[in-house]
Amino acid sequence: MVFILFSFFKEMWMFKTGMKTICVAALLTGLVACGSDDGKKAGETANKPVKIRLGHPMAPGNNVTLGYEKFKELVEAESKGNIKVQLFGSAMLGSDRVTMESVQQGSLEMASSSSPNMANFSKEFMAFDLPYITRPQYQKNLYAALDNGELGEYLDAESAKIGLRPVMYSEYGYRNFCSATKPIASMADLKGLKVRTTDSPVEVAVAAGLGMNPAPIAWGETYTALQQGTVDGEGNTFSLLNDAKHSEVLTSAIDSQHNYSMHILMMNEEFYQSLSPENQKIITGSAQKALAYQRGITADLEKAATQAFLDRGIKITYLSDAERQKFEDATRPVWEKFKESISPKLIGLIQDTQRDDYTAK
Repeated sequence: MVFILFSFFKEMWMFKTGMKTICVAALLTGLVACGSDDGKKAGETANKPVKIRLGHPMAPGNNVTLGYEKFKELVEAESKGNIKVQLFGSAMLGSDRVTMESVQQGSLEMASSSSPNMANFSKEFMAFDLPYITRPQYQKNLYAALDNGELGEYLDAESAKIGLRPVMYSEYGYRNFCSATKPIASMADLKGLKVRTTDSPVEVAVAAGLGMNPAPIAWGETYTALQQGTVDGEGNTFSLLNDAKHSEVLTSAIDSQHNYSMHILMMNEEFYQSLSPENQKIITGSAQKALAYQRGITADLEKAATQAFLDRGIKITYLSDAERQKFEDATRPVWEKFKESISPKLIGLIQDTQRDDYTAK
């Protein structure tokens, strides 16, 4: 069909000039494109591999890093090498905020951000920063809601509004306060401590509510800030702090477990839509398998990091239920402060997971 039409227009070309000739050429281009369409969407060709660059700030060996390495392995295996994933960890391409901005703009395909730093893009993600909104014993409920429930659907819709698509909600862990300058064994010991926080307004408010002086600093600059005395301490998981060598400068820690953080892997929505249905399925399926692996190794890595802290002489204080309740009471006003900024529906969806009888819906 294309050949016959081409011959016909070739004959016409000999007699037509000017604008009509241009129209004929344009029509020919469209016909050839239609004739060669193999069902792939825009942005993909039949034989050219899909290249995905993934930027994240996590250190080598960290649970989040290992999860992304597994994701790369699975995607490339499932696609038989047609999809190539390049990993750029340790903030090589910039902080959470910088890389996520690049994904929004379409200059980077994927990036990972901690849930607190996602507050730079949507205030809804501040819900996870609310102190003690989740508890360790209900993690499986939270993941079920994120992976297969209404909570995940809600966050998918919010992310789409800012040009992003959630791919993996990696387990990061509960943040604990640590000090490099003075012993901390109770809530009272935190007063006056200059503590590094993320840019999350909620995290800043929590630190202030506990009597500390919050100092929002990019993750990649935190080790130097601790080393030089710019800040006295920070709040993070023992696993990440140990992997990132912060244990070299920390001296004391307390298991405050004041908020739970995830590392959220996002893809540019337009790029995702440009992929064929087959490649979309490979990415989402590989992400589910990588998540199962990543979440499965996290507890052991956190235990190993805790032991590494102790081996370095870092004193860890474990709070009693009564002492932890003091932390909850002191930080509860933060909820009131941000009640107008975060959807009550979202807060309710998270709170629903914190029950023994929860079932994902």
